[in-house]
Amino acid sequence: MSSIMAVIDSSKKEINFKIVYFGPGQTGKTTSLHQLQAALEGKGKGKPKKLEKSEKTLFFDFLALSSGEIAGYKTRFQIYSVPGQILYEDSRKLLLKGVDGIVFVADSQIDKVQENLACLEELRGHLQHMGYQPQEIPMVLNYNKRDLPNIPPIEELRKAVNIFHVPDFETVATSGEGVVDSFKELVKQVLNTLKDVH
Repeated sequence: MSSIMAVIDSSKKEINFKIVYFGPGQTGKTTSLHQLQAALEGKGKGKPKKLEKSEKTLFFDFLALSSGEIAGYKTRFQIYSVPGQILYEDSRKLLLKGVDGIVFVADSQIDKVQENLACLEELRGHLQHMGYQPQEIPMVLNYNKRDLPNIPPIEELRKAVNIFHVPDFETVATSGEGVVDSFKELVKQVLNTLKDVH
């Protein structure tokens, strides 16, 4: 089974990829998405859409972003951030359907390590339920909130949290630090995987 489920539209000469920002609640997924939008202003991106707003979260945020071409086909990325609250687990699972790449946003605070790990295990379970292993899906890990005081060194977090051994980045979603770099790395993985498949 190919890990890339990109939708190829021959009539429009477009390849559509689905990227999902996944992680526990309040880690900075939505903020990261908005920083991505700001950084890529004017580069063929759509405005984020917020759907099904509730008191605490969004059902998901969505951003369309056009990139370069592959073999004459335009590439378009549809980027979603999942709600963090556990009561939205069904929505989180649903949004992973047809995913081509995942940005896992972890909270760098020491007291959030177990929450990060529980969410990574949830992600593993959802992917396995769909017939995938985490190592088959292009993925990056963001250690967010690196600007907060009393956070552990990155080496400690890496050992504790990066259980899938994927490329990882220190990020500060509120300022945008590291957000675009991690996204670019994920896009590179997604496109390389597509080239390998085809």
